[in-house]
Amino acid sequence: MKVYKALTIAGSDSGGGAGIQADLKTFQELGVYGMSALTAVTAQNTLGVQGVYPLEPAAVARQLDSIGEDLTPDAVKTGMLFSSEIIRKVSDGIRRYGWKNLVVDPVMVAKGGSPLLQQEAVRALAQYLLPLALVTTPNIPEAEIIAGMTIAGIDDCKEAARRIAEMGSRYVVVKGGHGAEPGAVTDVLYDGTEFTYIESPRIDTPHTHGTGCTYSAALAAELAKGRTTDEAVKTAKAFIRAAIEDGLGIGSGHGPTNHFAYMRRLRGEGVGDND
Repeated sequence: MKVYKALTIAGSDSGGGAGIQADLKTFQELGVYGMSALTAVTAQNTLGVQGVYPLEPAAVARQLDSIGEDLTPDAVKTGMLFSSEIIRKVSDGIRRYGWKNLVVDPVMVAKGGSPLLQQEAVRALAQYLLPLALVTTPNIPEAEIIAGMTIAGIDDCKEAARRIAEMGSRYVVVKGGHGAEPGAVTDVLYDGTEFTYIESPRIDTPHTHGTGCTYSAALAAELAKGRTTDEAVKTAKAFIRAAIEDGLGIGSGHGPTNHFAYMRRLRGEGVGDND
């Protein structure tokens, strides 16, 4: 039996809703063996981020070497990378081992507003990591920073996607959750030539902590299994939509999504089924 493997390179979320924890849960739910390289430890919960403690770049590089020397991933995703030094180490490792199917989730700011990427690291992200990416998955605020522009509508999302693709990413998905459309969310997928619009009704809930991590992890898991990028994007969208709709309702702030929801729906189980 083929065992598909995916590697997440990201920070730890002590609350379990985002970061490494969300990625590994998503990999597991989608039938992919998950591996991790930690870039930082965060102290956080649904109310916000109380502390960020980055690892030494050498520690990140050693983790990547440990994976590269023994467990070749079928897909890789990056999340919180924190600094330009860590971005350089991650990019070097991906190049050295020739890892493919890289999904870059350019994590910059937590739900509560805490910065998770140093300002000078944005330039390193564009210079070293995006040229290695198969897919980059910014939300609108992240796309504005990377593309250096203001986004006020779908046409701006398209222009931002073009600019990010020019930095080297093969595909770009500008996620529409932060958009101004009151009743809908439109994600813009760009393959370097054509645009595809992925629309869904907007879900009125504050419990969206970790949505970006979970979406990109689902995308990476599907790529690891050999799906095309278009197929992987569609499954990732369905996965995160189910996770938001069947919310867990835990915590006093921006609660996490429900990583069980997608597979439970496929099995015909209810939201509260725990057997």
